[in-house]
Amino acid sequence: QQQQMSNSSSITELLLLEFADMRELQLLTFWLFLGIYLAALLTNGLVITVIACDHHLHTPMYFFLLNLSLLDLGSISTILPKAMSSSLWDTRDISYTGCAAQVFLFLFLLVADYSLLTIMAYDRYIAICKPLYYG
Repeated sequence: QQQQMSNSSSITELLLLEFADMRELQLLTFWLFLGIYLAALLTNGLVITVIACDHHLHTPMYFFLLNLSLLDLGSISTILPKAMSSSLWDTRDISYTGCAAQVFLFLFLLVADYSLLTIMAYDRYIAICKPLYYG
């Protein structure tokens, strides 16, 4: 009996491309990403807080805006923290499962975002063109 040995390899981690070669530019991209992330957190958090606290805003349009803010928070929280940590600590590797999870979650939230925008457009169409049907 002859045993055959196979030559196989598997991917365990991926390398991210750097935004910049110089350390100063990497820190600049970190601060830029941090500013974008904090602005998105604050504005979407403000929208969520205002809609949740004011009972006059509990209408279908504001319900959709609340969910849109939640989806935007999820989308930006999926990608930016890894990009920020890679810029700050000068690490370029990401595990294959981590990358796959990040891509899957981002695509899922993107599809949910577009679906919600489609539903919002239909809601506005009903409210404007057929106001008697709109509650």
